[in-house]
Amino acid sequence: MPLALSTSWNAYRYTDAKSMLFEIKQLGFNNIELSFNLTGSMLDEIAKSAHVFGLDITSLHNYCPIPEGLSREDALPDCYSISSLNPGERKLAVKYSKRTIDTAHSLGASAVVLHCGRVEIKDRTKELIFLYNNGKKDSREFKGLKEAFIKERSLVAKDFLDSALYSIEELSLCAAEKGILLGIENRFYYREIPSFEEIGIILGKFKGANVFYWHDTGHAKVMQNLGFTEGDNYLKAYAQEMAGIHLHNVAGCLDHQPLNKGELDFLEFKPYLKKETLKVIEAHQPATAVDIEESRRLLEGIFNGIL
Repeated sequence: MPLALSTSWNAYRYTDAKSMLFEIKQLGFNNIELSFNLTGSMLDEIAKSAHVFGLDITSLHNYCPIPEGLSREDALPDCYSISSLNPGERKLAVKYSKRTIDTAHSLGASAVVLHCGRVEIKDRTKELIFLYNNGKKDSREFKGLKEAFIKERSLVAKDFLDSALYSIEELSLCAAEKGILLGIENRFYYREIPSFEEIGIILGKFKGANVFYWHDTGHAKVMQNLGFTEGDNYLKAYAQEMAGIHLHNVAGCLDHQPLNKGELDFLEFKPYLKKETLKVIEAHQPATAVDIEESRRLLEGIFNGIL
């Protein structure tokens, strides 16, 4: 599968979808992933214009389009949590996720990337990142905070995971009717679902269905840097059930960097990828157009034969 670029790189700079698509096409891409910050009117424009620019839409990131009543800034992938224990919020999360699935089907995409909610405890990830950035990863303060965070999450996670599983089951049935794959993405914040172990639980429950793993290179590296996982554990464990991958680099715990800047060696991912794996560059601003072009060329050189 050829490389796609996520519109998360440039969508916030545009209200005009045609200009957004034109910029992406000028950088040498024929495939795109639609990000979660697009309005309904932008989606209508994309539906009319993508073929004009010779762009195929491979995947959508939930929620796409943004839910009614929310601004583009507030309509984050976790604005409604599919793991919520509040029936009203969970219902909204499922409703708008189904709309993303419908949109993916209408645009000819093959997959929807899902965030699976969170365990409703205070998140400590940014506190750990602050200590990490100040050279205190091996300090008693860092270790104590991380151990307490892990323990607190483990004590209350089950009900939230069960709620997420219930939601995914409903979404899986909807997606199956439309021929859409669901990609369960590994997360950046430790309180989010799924944790490393929870990915296996989700994939086990839906084995043989249309629910797959979606690997995020930056999130995995941040979890490694903070000591929650080791090396390429995610890919060793789940690559055989992987539908797609978000490719971006990391500097310390700052993710969504262009591929040409950061700590990751993308050659290490090649053995885990198949030709049919959806491959999406997900660099964000302030990555420049030059950075994006260099990222594309870098990956095309590395992934030659599986694009």
